[in-house]
Amino acid sequence: MTRYRRILPLFALPAASALVLAGCAGGTDAAGPGDDAITVVASTNVYGDIAQQVVGDVEGVDVESIITSGAQDPHDYEPSAQDQLTVSRADLIIENGGGYDSFIDALIDSSGTDAHVITAAESSHDWPGEDGDSHEHDHSEDEHSEEEHAAEEGHDHSGHDHIEGFNEHVWYDPHTIEHVAEHIADELGELMPAEADTFLANAEQFAAEIAGLEESLAIIASENAGAAVFVTEPVPVYLVSAAELENVTPEAFSEAVEEGQDVPPATLLEALGLLESRDVRVVIANAQTGGAETTQVIDAAETAGIPVIEFTETLPEGQTYISWMQENIEALAGALAE
Repeated sequence: MTRYRRILPLFALPAASALVLAGCAGGTDAAGPGDDAITVVASTNVYGDIAQQVVGDVEGVDVESIITSGAQDPHDYEPSAQDQLTVSRADLIIENGGGYDSFIDALIDSSGTDAHVITAAESSHDWPGEDGDSHEHDHSEDEHSEEEHAAEEGHDHSGHDHIEGFNEHVWYDPHTIEHVAEHIADELGELMPAEADTFLANAEQFAAEIAGLEESLAIIASENAGAAVFVTEPVPVYLVSAAELENVTPEAFSEAVEEGQDVPPATLLEALGLLESRDVRVVIANAQTGGAETTQVIDAAETAGIPVIEFTETLPEGQTYISWMQENIEALAGALAE
């Protein structure tokens, strides 16, 4: 059994060193794309891949991701001077929001970029906004009120800070991601009108593949609706809900693990009791983070004969968003069938 660890934050490099090590964070070189190219910058490779699916074979659009490795935790990531340079030349920025990748907001504000920003969390039906739909932030617009400008100066954007009770891991909700792809297509169409129809067609093709994921989840629901699932962190909860499974994890447990804090003893006992009762059908762990309490839960699950599967937060090498989610769904279906 793999033992889990809490990922340590990466500390910012000195400016000179970061620029010499060009591309260490985003995989780009210091010279940057051509002057005529449209540059899309994503906070993580999850959104970078989604953007690339919308771009397709269109030339003149460069997609760059800040975080590309599972060893980089978006919650704690310390951006480098190279990251700042990458954001400063962006035409379109895609972030998760909800406090997950707040480093990107600091880069946006400090770089002075006039790029449009798509915040994926705002496309979630659970987003506590007016309509739950996406609201792109245009840092160049002058029609904002003085109060709104003051809020921006103080980084007081609703999509940027953690919101109590909101699960920010929205990329595990295929329906939300379908809307994100639509917004990317719309924005790219404005930046490159000659290719607008192509971007929309690519987004429609992506939506068809999302529909395939939802069909797979519907099959799980038809066979296992209401089955109890334990998640060590809230990362896969949207996928669990889409499969109509019941997340029985004590909220205090998953929150503590996500924050890198000790799980309260009473909560840990409650969690272990759930597993010992054998009412839980599957345990889902985050392969990129963990700690002593997570290990105890996994050991208890194994002792009870409960399948344990691992999900990640960032896109594994060689995968697309669709293939990655399909693999996760198949792993979930397989565990439930044991």
